[in-house]
Amino acid sequence: MAGSIFGNHLTMTTWGESHGKGVGVVVDGCPAGLALCEEDIQKYLDRRKPGQSKFTTMRQEGDRVEILSGVFEGKTTGTPISMMIRNQDQRSHDYSNIMNVYRPGHADYGFDAKYGFRDYRGGGRSSGRETIGRVAAGAVACKLLEHFGIQVTAYTKSIGPVEIRAERFSLEEAEKNRLYMPDSEAALEAEAYLEDLMAKKDSAGGIVECVITGVPAGVGEPVFDKLDASLAMAVMSIGAVKGFEVGDGFAAARSTGSVNNDAFYMGPDGRVCKKTNHSGGILGGMSDGSDIIFRAAFKPTPSIALEQETVNRDGQDVKIEIKGRHDPIVVPRAVVVVEAMAAFTVADLLLQGQSSRIS
Repeated sequence: MAGSIFGNHLTMTTWGESHGKGVGVVVDGCPAGLALCEEDIQKYLDRRKPGQSKFTTMRQEGDRVEILSGVFEGKTTGTPISMMIRNQDQRSHDYSNIMNVYRPGHADYGFDAKYGFRDYRGGGRSSGRETIGRVAAGAVACKLLEHFGIQVTAYTKSIGPVEIRAERFSLEEAEKNRLYMPDSEAALEAEAYLEDLMAKKDSAGGIVECVITGVPAGVGEPVFDKLDASLAMAVMSIGAVKGFEVGDGFAAARSTGSVNNDAFYMGPDGRVCKKTNHSGGILGGMSDGSDIIFRAAFKPTPSIALEQETVNRDGQDVKIEIKGRHDPIVVPRAVVVVEAMAAFTVADLLLQGQSSRIS
């Protein structure tokens, strides 16, 4: 299977299946001398692990990371960093009823059409559990970006019809509630919305917003490896993401040049600044020195207990009720996945850009 490697200078290769012995990642291209330990990785994995609230799957996984190579005496060696997280709470029998049935909203049919075979135990490589490797790799990238004063922060902007309000925005609040919403009132409203859907055996989608601060101007390439295009590829590769926008995004199509253009001015520190940030921090495929802001739209969790219509491998129309332990919404656990992919993308392009000029 191709397509498990991401990045150019800094690369990640994820491996493993949802119901195999474990999942993991190999990160290559990380410079030597970066302080790194398992706890640096674990704090990111703890944010996405299951069983944290009634709004996540009850699958009980410790998701403890093991660094197998690439780190010696607390620092990276410049060689491939291999990390493994063992699966401990698989219930493959929960999926026996869908062995020969294509689940609506899943990749089952696509796998059969492409390979003539599929791992029906939780989706195999297309399972959300694959993102563990991404988060571990992203944690390494975040540690690297800290060296350059760059920070990546994501949070839940909306769940279903419930959206956070700018006047109530508080990043500290996002760390306090189970939905990672930086608005306590919106979080309570979203919880009530989710509880109603859960009672109906249904699920919800939502939007994750991400802000990257401290990126100097000029990161990214002006043609195919544009920063915004690379971020789009990274974030759209997350299984449940169906939409991506930078800055004003689709709203820019309804704007005018006089409004959408961000006026430049010289800041007190002698640097070029912008009065607004409609561009979302990216112009011409390169960072413009302001905050990079983008959003990712996640579809509702496709695994729902409500009866649905589908077909089986024999070409018969059938009905299905999906059993097992599934998130009624993936957004809260996906926040850190978005952070990870964004951090890895910026770190990769930052390292790539260091060869752009002599002085």
